[in-house]
Amino acid sequence: MKLIYAIVRNNDSAQVTETLNKKGFYVTKMASTGGFLREGNTTLLIGTDEDKVDEVIEIVKRECGPRQQLYLNNITPGDYGAMNSVVNVGGATIFVMDVERFEKI
Repeated sequence: MKLIYAIVRNNDSAQVTETLNKKGFYVTKMASTGGFLREGNTTLLIGTDEDKVDEVIEIVKRECGPRQQLYLNNITPGDYGAMNSVVNVGGATIFVMDVERFEKI
């Protein structure tokens, strides 16, 4: 048994959760906050058999593919070095952990 932590953008969480549910995977959603862009994230917890881990990861990749977004730096008058920049957003951070014991009550 494996536990997959998939950290995705809030904008992607509904679609990836819906697709995982349609494929028979149960998902628990937790709110979290990202670092660089300081935007909301969703951490998905997905318990599954070891032979289905790759299928879960492929679904997350397909639904949360990376995109580019304009990042507006907060500048004040006199800040000559500050510039807006294009950053990659989307994608996911995924951790796969061994589960020693699982019970559904």
